[in-house]
Amino acid sequence: MAMSPTSLESIQALIIGLALSGLLASAFEYATNRRASFRLLEAGGVSAIAALPMIAFVAPFIILRNTLRGRQLERRPIPFVMIATMIACGWSLLSGHVALDVAHRIVGL
Repeated sequence: MAMSPTSLESIQALIIGLALSGLLASAFEYATNRRASFRLLEAGGVSAIAALPMIAFVAPFIILRNTLRGRQLERRPIPFVMIATMIACGWSLLSGHVALDVAHRIVGL
């Protein structure tokens, strides 16, 4: 079964987006000894504005982490987990496309 180039590019963007999300979240935790979360935006002011680009790329990881923890601790229903996973994957697909576009521009393709 042959896949179209568009499908392969979308799968690649999804994988890149998820990997980049996890990498940035881990790097943030390593550098600050705090977990990346949406609460970084609650600080307000310059720190919230500075956190926006990072949160934009780390959001799929945060959503998946919170969803899995919610399932384990609060016994959230499976449909909720499925919807949250679909949202995280869609977000990851978009951030992966952005990362690939930036990489292509840097390389000069």
